[in-house]
Amino acid sequence: MDYYPGSIKTLIRSLARLPGIGQKTAERLAMHILQQSDEDALQLARSIVDLKKRLRLCSRCFTLSDDVLCRICNDPSRESGLICVVEQPADMASIEKSGAFKGRYHILGGVLSPMDGIGPDDIKIAELVTRVEKEGIREIILATGTNVEGEDLKYVDQVTLKRAMESRHGV
Repeated sequence: MDYYPGSIKTLIRSLARLPGIGQKTAERLAMHILQQSDEDALQLARSIVDLKKRLRLCSRCFTLSDDVLCRICNDPSRESGLICVVEQPADMASIEKSGAFKGRYHILGGVLSPMDGIGPDDIKIAELVTRVEKEGIREIILATGTNVEGEDLKYVDQVTLKRAMESRHGV
């Protein structure tokens, strides 16, 4: 990488730190950004800065939001007595894409992992208990992974998610 000027090396190193982006892909992306118009490159930079400044967690469900409450928590047509508990916002997005779930969500923000020192106080379990007590929740769907540390729901296809939501039953 010594053949690149310092500013390009810095960009390549930054891009390579993103998940799924290796050195070669980072170089290709950097070269693509260089070939873009100044306006397009600046728009990309502004988008990243705006994301970091404006994005917050919904105060109710802890998904990503531009406002205090996310659009799902603000939607009066959603079934308020039904909560689907997921690990990450990406898991919620996977379920939303299926179109099968009409309730609300609770994002834990991680998984219990005693081996890594992550206990109940490190994820949003207490907040879930508070919601159940205060909001009169009738049903909770646990849509977390089946192993101890959970598995990525974002890789499950939408048809499988839709069938799972439609075939749920009481215990």
